[in-house]
Amino acid sequence: MHRAVPLSLLAVLALQFGTPAWALYKVVGPDGRVTYTDRAPGDRPTQTLQPNGATGSSENLPYELQKVVSRYPVRLFTGPKCAPCDAGRQLLKDRGVPFTEKTISTSDDAKAYSKQEGTDQLPSVRIGQKQMLGYNQAEWTSYIDAAGYPPKSALPLNYRWPEASPLAQVDSQAPAASTPARATPPVAPERSAPAAGGAPPGFRF
Repeated sequence: MHRAVPLSLLAVLALQFGTPAWALYKVVGPDGRVTYTDRAPGDRPTQTLQPNGATGSSENLPYELQKVVSRYPVRLFTGPKCAPCDAGRQLLKDRGVPFTEKTISTSDDAKAYSKQEGTDQLPSVRIGQKQMLGYNQAEWTSYIDAAGYPPKSALPLNYRWPEASPLAQVDSQAPAASTPARATPPVAPERSAPAAGGAPPGFRF
């Protein structure tokens, strides 16, 4: 069964944390300047930020899993109080798939999501360049398999997924919106899952 929920536009959150909530990589420049980004630059030293603030590296992953992650990174988009989002997240964790999660909770997040992904349906997931809208266990599993992720988790026992972070950066100085705008987009249509075994027909990452 294909499940998706419409995206609600909520008030902009003014409260910010000391460390950028959206950061997944800590980049140290040649001049010692520290910046944060959700993409790992290839020409600068980086550290991956873990949920507890400690740093880790994808080099800690088994080599075969490293290769799959580098070729077909997984990016999950979720919203608050979204049961299909929770189910999709749990599937990825049960399969041992490293992923980046971006939350869509504010009007800024919603605008950025619609512009970047071309949809307003949640959840959605990208495996490499392949986008899937709504949660369908069989479909997600087929593309996870086709990308080459192990059938059972190969993650180290001490592995922890990065914390979910807002898709849009929110200016801590900006006033909170007095009245959130809301939209009622259509629910993503039912789709049949790809055929099992090997890459699904028309499969493109």
